[in-house]
Amino acid sequence: MILPQDALFREEAERFRLRWHCEDCALFDPEGERCSHGYPSERHRAARYEDPEAELLFCKEFTLF
Repeated sequence: MILPQDALFREEAERFRLRWHCEDCALFDPEGERCSHGYPSERHRAARYEDPEAELLFCKEFTLF
């Protein structure tokens, strides 16, 4: 799912501690810096969202710990 990132989302993500990055996912291998299911992770990584214009991209495989 792809959504525009706006000020309201950024504020709510901070307030509610929303998690959607690879680094927050149980399937992410931090040592190999990759998804254990083999999905591309570049567009889901936390560093991408330092840009407030970056579209939000949610992974269908995202799993919290």
